[in-house]
Amino acid sequence: MSCDAETEQAIVIRARRDADLDEAATALVAVHAADSYPVEGVDDPRGWLSPKGLIQAWVAEADSRIVGHVAISQAQAEEAVSLYREQAHTEAQVGVLARLFVMPQARKRAVGERLVRAAVEYAHTNDLRLVLDVMTKDKAAIRLYERMGWQSIGDASHAYGEGQQMRAVCYVSPAE
Repeated sequence: MSCDAETEQAIVIRARRDADLDEAATALVAVHAADSYPVEGVDDPRGWLSPKGLIQAWVAEADSRIVGHVAISQAQAEEAVSLYREQAHTEAQVGVLARLFVMPQARKRAVGERLVRAAVEYAHTNDLRLVLDVMTKDKAAIRLYERMGWQSIGDASHAYGEGQQMRAVCYVSPAE
């Protein structure tokens, strides 16, 4: 077995449990320190990881340590939801993929891709179409979504903090 295959097997993607929140919050703060992502939420990382309307969340584990996270939330007033519904001319069930991060030491191991695939599989099983917005500064995330077949549906402004804004691109998940 190659070293890459051993590394791949060491990553476990599973549903997040309440007991994971403290460790996931600590990981989020570390990611923020390394990448300035997210631009909000590090003052209350547990709260940020469990947004209003949370449907499901997953974690990635390596050596029994949380090294990544992703979640699906119910559609609220996100611009990506409006863009998708306008373009698709549908009122279909929409979920928002959010709260994706991977610890720096776990990168280059397909952790982000595996987390996104878990969310997409859940969405397909539950007749949800996923949308998201990603800030243009987060180039690696944009490359990930596009490599996985997500389609750009327009631009948005990501508002955060006290009147701060950053340009974002909105995406919709592949149909199948």
